[in-house]
Amino acid sequence: LFETYAVTVVATMVLAAIFFANSPSLMATMVYPLAIGGACIVTSVIGAFFVKLGANNSIMGALYRGFIATAVLSIGGLYAATHLTFGGMGVIGTTTTGLTITGMSLFFCGLVGLAVTGLIVWITEYYTGIGYRPVRSISQASVTGHGTNVIQGLAISLESTALPTLVIVFGILSTYNLAGLFGTAIATTTMLGLAGMVVALDAFGPVTDNAGGIAEMAGLPKEVRRSTDALDAVGNTTKAVTKGYAIGSAGLGALVLFAAYNYDLKYFIANADKYPFFQGVKTDFGLDNPYVVVGLLLGGLIPYLFGGIAMTAVGRAAGSIVEEVRRQFKEKPGIMKGTDKPDYARAVDLLTKAAIKEMIVPSLLPVLSPVVMFGAIYLIAGGGAVGKGAAFSAVGAMLLGVIVTGLFVAISMTSGGGAWDNAKKSFEDGFVDKDGVKHIKGSEAHKASVTGDTVGDPYKDTAGPAVNPAIKITNIVALLMLAVLAH
Repeated sequence: LFETYAVTVVATMVLAAIFFANSPSLMATMVYPLAIGGACIVTSVIGAFFVKLGANNSIMGALYRGFIATAVLSIGGLYAATHLTFGGMGVIGTTTTGLTITGMSLFFCGLVGLAVTGLIVWITEYYTGIGYRPVRSISQASVTGHGTNVIQGLAISLESTALPTLVIVFGILSTYNLAGLFGTAIATTTMLGLAGMVVALDAFGPVTDNAGGIAEMAGLPKEVRRSTDALDAVGNTTKAVTKGYAIGSAGLGALVLFAAYNYDLKYFIANADKYPFFQGVKTDFGLDNPYVVVGLLLGGLIPYLFGGIAMTAVGRAAGSIVEEVRRQFKEKPGIMKGTDKPDYARAVDLLTKAAIKEMIVPSLLPVLSPVVMFGAIYLIAGGGAVGKGAAFSAVGAMLLGVIVTGLFVAISMTSGGGAWDNAKKSFEDGFVDKDGVKHIKGSEAHKASVTGDTVGDPYKDTAGPAVNPAIKITNIVALLMLAVLAH
C-alpha cells in the first residue's frame, strides 16, 4: 500500500508538471497531491478514535465505524486542501491539452475516489464475509466433497472480478469527464489518502491470527480460543478487504503511471532537439499496428506467468518444510510424546531461505520485461527511428496489457482465497446446509473446506498480493527506461 501511495503521488505530480507546464498554477497543482495526503493523515488519526464496539458487539461494525468516520472526515479535509492550495474553487488553469480545470472539478474527482474506495471495500467484504452468498456457497459445496469445494471456490474467485471492475470503470470515466487524466490521478491519490486506516485494518488480521495460535499452543481454555476464532474470522475479511482496496488503487495508480509514460514519450519526441535519441521517432498505438497487439498479448501474459511462478514457489517451499518436519519426527520420536523439543530454528531458517530464493525469478520478470521488449522489437523492426517508434509503442501496449490482466488476476486470487478461508471458518462455528444438517469441525465437509483453504492460502497471501507490485514495477521500469534513454 505505501508503495502504491508513493508511486501514485509522484506520478500525479509528474502529470501536473506536464499538463500545467505553461500555467501559473504549476506549483500549486504539484503540491496538491501532497496536501491531500497530509489532510487524510489527520482524518485517519481522528477516525481511529471511532473504533468502538456498539450495542450489537459487532467486531466488523466497530472497524467499519472507524473507516467510515475517516472517509467522511476526509471529505472536509479534501475541500479544505483544495480551497487552501488553489485559493478558491474556481478556475485553476488550462492544461497543455486545452482543458480548463477548476478547483471544484478536482474536489469532485476526489469524492469519486472516496466513493470507489467505499464500493470496493463493500464488494470485497461481500465476496469474503462468512454471512454472504459466495462464502456460504463454498461451504455448501464442501458438503459434497473436496472437488466440489475447489470448483465452487474457483467459480467465486472468477465471479469476484466483475463488480470491482465496473466500479473502477465508473471511476475512470467520471473523473476523466470532470478533469481529464489529471482528475483520474487526483481520484487515485484521494483513494490512497485512506491508506493509514486501511493499513490498520490490514494489521488486525495477522495480530488476531497469531493470538489464536498462541492461545492454542499455550493450551488456554476453549472459551479463549472461541474468542480468538471470532476475531480471526473478522481478520480474514479485513485482510481480503484491504487487499481488494490495494489492488483497485494499484490498478488506477498503474493507469496514472501509464499516462505519465505516454505523455513523457510525447514530450521527448516533441523536444527531440534536446533529446537526440528521440529524433525521427513516431509512435503508433493503433490496434492495426502488429507491434501494439504483440505488446498487449505479452503484457497480458506477465501477471499469469508471475502468478504461476509464485504459486509453484509456495509449493516447493512448503514441500521442503514437510520433508524437514518428517525428518525431525523420524530422528526424534519423542516429539510426538512431548519428551523431545523440535528444532524450531532450523525450520524457520529453512523456510526463510526458501522463500527468498524462490522469489528471485518472479521478481525479475516485471523488472526485465520492458527492457527486453524494447530491445527485441527494436531489432525486429529494423532498428533506427522506425525501430524505436515500434519498440516504444510495443512497450506502451505491454503496460496496458499488464494493468488489465493483472487487475483481474489479483482480484480473483485475493477474493477467492479469502472466500475459501472463511468457508473453512464457517464449519468451526457449525455450518447448517440447505437441508438443515449441521456440519461441525472435524466433519467430512470441514475436511473438504480445509483442502480448499490449502489452495486459497497461496492464492490470497502470496500470488494475488504479489501481482499488485508487479503491475507497478513494470510501469516504473518503463518510465525509468524513458528517462535513461533521454539523458
